[in-house]
Amino acid sequence: METTKRRFEGKVAIVTASTQGIGFSIAERLGLEGASLVISSRKQKNVDEAVEKVRSRGIDAIGVVCHVSNAEHRKNLIDATLKKYGHIDIVVSNAAANPSTDNILDTKESVLDKLWEINVKASILLLQAAAPHLREGSSVILISSIGGYNPQKTMAMYGVTKTALFGLTKALAVEMAPNTRVNCIAPGFVPTHFADFITRSESVRKAIEEKTLLNRLGTTRDMAGVAAFLASEDAAYITGETIVVAGGIPSRL
Repeated sequence: METTKRRFEGKVAIVTASTQGIGFSIAERLGLEGASLVISSRKQKNVDEAVEKVRSRGIDAIGVVCHVSNAEHRKNLIDATLKKYGHIDIVVSNAAANPSTDNILDTKESVLDKLWEINVKASILLLQAAAPHLREGSSVILISSIGGYNPQKTMAMYGVTKTALFGLTKALAVEMAPNTRVNCIAPGFVPTHFADFITRSESVRKAIEEKTLLNRLGTTRDMAGVAAFLASEDAAYITGETIVVAGGIPSRL
């Protein structure tokens, strides 16, 4: 990933679940454009490796272990950021879980709780902690999914939690205006570890590709480019919006 833009000089970005996949690419892109990064995920080894990767590219970064559903971890994430950098300019809430492929009416209560806690509630609680330290002109980006528009049978409750993020984006944009903009990205199908079902089956991959107008799957870099746009002054008059990045797969009018 090469870029000559330096839109985030002097800015500090927290990206959750940012040691691989979409989260890592978003963090890397922000860092390449000048941001100081706070990398986080659940495992220390993954955090250390991701920090080493971005530092090798000349990016200023620290790493913090954070399971977003853990209150102490969330507090430590914010505290470590403030101790190192003193403020926050960008928060990208990317962490998500999909522990079940059951129909909604067959899903155990404990699984429902986990889906809601990680995919929706954790974003709210993280922003409650971060909001007092966000500077004027700051940006929040929630990562949803194309599945939020039309939840698929095998990922139905996951899709419903992603639908909730569309509404949360609207509500937070009102609450956090005018000093902070809040927007959302709804990725299409991107082959990552989280979505490895795409790459396991050639027939599944081909069927998804045929649904797109661009005849290909998305890439983590596709998502990173849109995130960098939304976080930047190029999007200074955009808030409360969801951008679908899905190669033309139908989502809405």
